[in-house]
Amino acid sequence: MKKATPRRKLAAILAADVVGFSKKMGENEDRTLHNLKICRAITDESIETYHGRVFGSAGDSVIAEFGSPVDAIVAAVEFQKNMRDRNAAVPPEDQMQFRVGLNMGDVIVEGDNLFGDGVNVAARLEPLAEPGGICVSGKFHDEVRRKLDLGFVSAGPQEMKNIEEPVHTFMVEIGSSSKVLEAFTVPLPAETSPTPQAAPVQESAPPATEAKVPAIAVLPFTNMGGDPEQEYFADGISEDIITNLSLWRTFPVISRNSSFTYRGKSHNLKQVAKELGARYIVEGSVRKGGNRVRITAQLIDTDEDHHLWSEKWDRTLEDIFDVQDEVSEAIARRVAPSVTGHEQVRLIRKRPENLSAWEEYLQGLNCFYNESKRTDNEDPALTQARQHWEKAIELDPTLSDAYAYLAILGSIELVQFITKDPEKTIDAMLADGRKAEILNPENPLALLGITMSYFFRGNHSSALDHALRAVQFNPSFAKSFYWQGLVQVHLGEYQQGESSILKAFELSPADPELMLYLGCLYFALFGQEKYEEALVAIDKALLLHPDVGYHLGFRAAVLGHLERGPEAKEALDRYLTLRPNLKVRDDYRRIFIPNSALADPIIEGLVKAGWEPEG
Repeated sequence: MKKATPRRKLAAILAADVVGFSKKMGENEDRTLHNLKICRAITDESIETYHGRVFGSAGDSVIAEFGSPVDAIVAAVEFQKNMRDRNAAVPPEDQMQFRVGLNMGDVIVEGDNLFGDGVNVAARLEPLAEPGGICVSGKFHDEVRRKLDLGFVSAGPQEMKNIEEPVHTFMVEIGSSSKVLEAFTVPLPAETSPTPQAAPVQESAPPATEAKVPAIAVLPFTNMGGDPEQEYFADGISEDIITNLSLWRTFPVISRNSSFTYRGKSHNLKQVAKELGARYIVEGSVRKGGNRVRITAQLIDTDEDHHLWSEKWDRTLEDIFDVQDEVSEAIARRVAPSVTGHEQVRLIRKRPENLSAWEEYLQGLNCFYNESKRTDNEDPALTQARQHWEKAIELDPTLSDAYAYLAILGSIELVQFITKDPEKTIDAMLADGRKAEILNPENPLALLGITMSYFFRGNHSSALDHALRAVQFNPSFAKSFYWQGLVQVHLGEYQQGESSILKAFELSPADPELMLYLGCLYFALFGQEKYEEALVAIDKALLLHPDVGYHLGFRAAVLGHLERGPEAKEALDRYLTLRPNLKVRDDYRRIFIPNSALADPIIEGLVKAGWEPEG
C-alpha cells in the first residue's frame, strides 16, 4: 500500500512579534501581560475580520494564515494603524509596537498546524520590519502590488537562516510622514525655497489616512436668514453637532477646522469626502427669524451617492439645544447603530443657562477660527475673540467652553509673542482651564487648556497626563492629538510624537492651523535626525505663514545640521534680524519651551548655521 503524502496548499502567512517584549517583561511583568492581552485582541480582530486564522501563538508572537494575500496585507495594515492609534492614546509604558512579516508560499498541513518554507520565510521577514511596520517577500509583493493602493519600498535580497536562496524583500508604507508632506504640492516662496519650484499652487489638503471605520464630516450649515451677522449662529449649530457626534466615541468625526474650510464654496460631495477622508457627509441649513429657528439636515453616504436621511425642525430658540441633540442622535443612529446606552449618556452635556451668553461664545469662535493673517506680535482677531468670551462668562459664569477657549487663546498669545507678561498669561491659562474643568470634568477643551498651561511652564509630565485624558474623552478631536504629540516631542519621545501628530493630520486634513501641525511634525522628525524630512515640514509651514519668525530659526537649525552652509547662514541672518537679543545660548532657552529635549539640538543647529553665541 502506497504511503500517503503530506497534504499541501498555497497560503498567505502573517508572522508578528512585539518589539522589545523581553525588556518590557523584565521591567513589569503584570503590566506587560495586561497590555499584550489588549493588543492581541486588536490583532486577532483584524485577522478574523479579513478571514484569517491564527494557528500559532507563543509568548508575544502570532502566526496566521489567509487564503488571500490581499486579505492578509489589509489585515496587517489595519492592525498596525489600530496599534498606532492606541499608542498615541496611552502612556509610554503601556505602548506596544509590532513587527509584521508576510509571505506567500507552499505549506504542509498537519491537523491545525502549518509547516514548511512558506511559514519559515514569513517568520524570517518579521524581524526585518521597522517597529510598527510590515515587511513582505517578493513573491507576496507580486501578488498584491497592483490590487491595492499601497506604497512599497524595495529592501533588496536578504539571506535567511535555513532558506537556500536569498529572498527579495519590500517594506510597506503605512501612513508615513513622507506621504503627508508629499501631499503639499504647493511651491515654496522664493526667499525660503532651497531650489526653484515650478508646480502650481494647489488648494487641496493632504489626504487623510484610511479610517478604521467610516468617518463622518459635518459641513458648515448654510445661513439662510440673509443676515451676514447671523453667520456665527449657523456655524455654532454645525460646531455643536460635531462636538456631540464626537462624544459617541464609536466612529471618527472629522475636525471642525477641516470641514469648515468648505464654507461658502460650491462643492462636489464625493470630492469633499475624498479630501477629508470621510464616507458620510452631513450638510444642512439654518434659518433664524425672531424667536424661531428652522434647521434642516441631511446625511449622505458618498460611497453610494445615497441620501440616507433628511429632516427638518421648527423650534423656538429656547429649544435649540434639544434640536442639536436630536440631529446628533439621528445621525449617529444611522452611522453607528451599535452605540450602547452608556455612550448615549455621554451626549448629555451641560447647556448654557443664558442664550445671550451662548451667542457671545459663538461670536468668539467665529473670530478665533477666522483670524487675520498671523504674524509675530499681533493678531486683532484674537483680541475680539477674547472680548466675546469674557462677555459670555459675564452673562453666564457656568459656561465651561468659554473658560476653556480663553486658556487655549493664551497659548497662541505666547507663541506669537503677543503677550507682554508670559508668566501672567500662563497663570491665567491654568486658572481658566481649571474653572472649565470644574464646570465639566470631561470637557476635552478644558483639559487641553490645562495641558497648554503645564506645557509652557515646562511641566511636560503633567501636560501629557492631561493631553491623554483629552484624547480619552474625545478621540475625534484633532487638536488633542496635536498637543499630545507636541508634549511628547519635547519630552524626547519623538516616534510617539510623530504617531500622535499623524493622527491629528488624519482627523483634520484641511485644518487652517496646519502650520502648527507641520511645526510639530518638524520637531518629531528633527528629534529622530530625519533632517531632510524636517526641512520639508518647516518649509511647508513657512509657505503657509512666511512671517512667523520662530520657524525661520527652526529652518536655520535644520540646515545647519544638514551642513548646507550658505542656505543655513541666509536663514540664520533672517532669523537674527527678528531676534537681535540672542547673544548667549541661554537667551534662546528662555524664549524656547522650558525643559525641552529639543533645545540643545536646535541650538547646536543654529551654531552650525553660523551663530556665534557669546561665552
